[in-house]
Amino acid sequence: MNMFRITFIAIGIFLFAPQYCHAEWGDIITQTKDQVLKGSLGGAGGSLSDSDIIQGLKEALNIGTENAVGTLSQSDGFLSNRDVKILLPDSVKKAEGLLRAAGYGQTVDNFELSMNRAAEKAVPEATGIFKNAILQMSFEDANKILNGRDNEATLFFKEKTSDDLTGLFKPIVHNAMNEVGVTKNFQDMSQKLEMIPMASSLNLDLDSYVTDKTLDGLFFMIAQEEKKIRENPTARVTDILKKVFAK
Repeated sequence: MNMFRITFIAIGIFLFAPQYCHAEWGDIITQTKDQVLKGSLGGAGGSLSDSDIIQGLKEALNIGTENAVGTLSQSDGFLSNRDVKILLPDSVKKAEGLLRAAGYGQTVDNFELSMNRAAEKAVPEATGIFKNAILQMSFEDANKILNGRDNEATLFFKEKTSDDLTGLFKPIVHNAMNEVGVTKNFQDMSQKLEMIPMASSLNLDLDSYVTDKTLDGLFFMIAQEEKKIRENPTARVTDILKKVFAK
């Protein structure tokens, strides 16, 4: 079995068993290679077809993306993570000092909080689109991911899902913003700003801003998962390999 297939098995196992995540990438490749060469994987003769391997990876990627979505969709999934937290838009940031000085700081804080709450409510809808992209993944796609850049899997998802996710997220984000108060908070800020002398009006496509930032956070988390796959997967894979890829 060639090194590509060995690497493919190792990645599949890491995602399928995310509870193990503390060893080095080289360790899992080495141990997987040893098991393959000893014929201890996949039943009789240790043979696994390309279709077996890619199906296992697809299953594992499904679990991995569900975990990433699950992290972001939790309460404070965006807000408490400084890498994905949705911050004030530039136009609001420029007016923030005036708003706070005029006693409207709580309105600004409520606006920022509600944007992150809207993202948390919208992000679970990405799961189905990711599943579809994974189902359509070809062996060539997988080869490119494994032999490409460090963020090749993230780039794959961006290429295959960005347009669909944007179209799906916009109406969901719009409804979520109404539900959690983003739109009302933004309107409140705009009205209060109009009462401040020399202040500029807020110019912002709110739906697009929150949608884009939600997707930025989602792809960031996918990139983090990919980094774990490449750098920190477990070396304790033998039993899991036998169990998951027995057929």
